[in-house]
Amino acid sequence: MVLSFAGLSLLLAAVGLYGVLSYLVTQRTQEIGIRMALGAERVPVLRLMLLDGLRPALVGLVFGMAASVAITRLIRSVLYGTSPVDATVFILVILTLLLPSTAACLVPAWRAARIEPMKALRSE
Repeated sequence: MVLSFAGLSLLLAAVGLYGVLSYLVTQRTQEIGIRMALGAERVPVLRLMLLDGLRPALVGLVFGMAASVAITRLIRSVLYGTSPVDATVFILVILTLLLPSTAACLVPAWRAARIEPMKALRSE
């Protein structure tokens, strides 16, 4: 039951991140069009949009990991047979959170890199 709720919350977070980045790409269409018209290649535009989308996820991941290290010190007495700060668990959590975040950011970033400059400049 807990695993299904965790999977559902991860899915909802990925969909929310996708929605926010899609909105960001829509709002920055003219800027991206100008960049492309002035000679920006697709890979730097893709990287820019991907980093813009992943920045909140990375900040949340850093603060979450710091908080979890602090909290594990408090629950040390109820842990049996495991270390409070197990590196394997932390690495798996980081990968579990980064993979859906990257996938959610990749589609809007790819769409931003495929913008036709003339259509973007004429859109408004």
